[in-house]
Amino acid sequence: MQIASVSKPVAPKNTETGAVAMASKPAPAVTERVLADEGDAKGATLSDAAKRRLVIGKSQTPIVPPPDSGLETVLFADERTRIVSTDQQPWKLICALEIDAPWGQFVGTGWFAGPRTVITAGHCVFDKKQMGGWADKITLTPGRDRERKPFNSFTSERFSSINAWIERQDPDYDVAAIHLDQDVFPAAEVFRVGALPDAELRDYLINVSGYPASPGGGTELYWAKNRIRAVEPRRIYYDVDTSGGQSGGPAYIYPDENSRPIVVGIHAYGVGGTPVSMNLRVNSAPRIIPEVVTQIQAWLAGPGN
Repeated sequence: MQIASVSKPVAPKNTETGAVAMASKPAPAVTERVLADEGDAKGATLSDAAKRRLVIGKSQTPIVPPPDSGLETVLFADERTRIVSTDQQPWKLICALEIDAPWGQFVGTGWFAGPRTVITAGHCVFDKKQMGGWADKITLTPGRDRERKPFNSFTSERFSSINAWIERQDPDYDVAAIHLDQDVFPAAEVFRVGALPDAELRDYLINVSGYPASPGGGTELYWAKNRIRAVEPRRIYYDVDTSGGQSGGPAYIYPDENSRPIVVGIHAYGVGGTPVSMNLRVNSAPRIIPEVVTQIQAWLAGPGN
């Protein structure tokens, strides 16, 4: 399917008139690795503490969860860990979103793919059913930890998404960008974005981070890990704990401890988004496929970015 960018109108209208939606076609298999950034993969150094925490590389066996911690149970025992060193890599690249929309206020998560471009879920910038259309403005805070804001906050009224999301809310294209007016992080430090072939993607250990509404009220960064359980042409599935507010967060891998993280999916859905036929209790992300890489590259290269 050919996709196109749709930006929030400068003067919002009652009827959205984005690019014409096309009928979905079966997604072609991803046959080669496609990265949005082929530059220096060693531009972001992890602390020793982060190396001990993050999962790196692949595994043919799942991570066995610890006994129930007594926190909210998400899939089984809640395995999320609150991150407090949010001024370090990669945590500082992840943003708490405060979303002001026609029908109320919401929280979400985003992450830096460029010096002034934050990627998130499409439903964090445009949702007819819950938000009343386009967000009016979004305040994002990279590396937030409660009231601590090590890199300040930024407010934007410029958003873009994909026609398949704007026109018909296709969950496989639940992707968007928030455009800022100034650089926040150097290009060498931000997340890489990658479309990996099925065979390469399977069995990768995956990290998922975000700002849930509970616990933390959208002000605390949580992280969890496990193995990718299933791969479909437009979706990846993992048994990693998440909850509302973490939508838009990065689902990312580390080929090795010296590489920059590669985002392979944009977390958006809980177990309700998993087909019953899969017989898996897992969460999922719209998969980064080559056409999404191309679109993100276009957003990064767009006016003001």
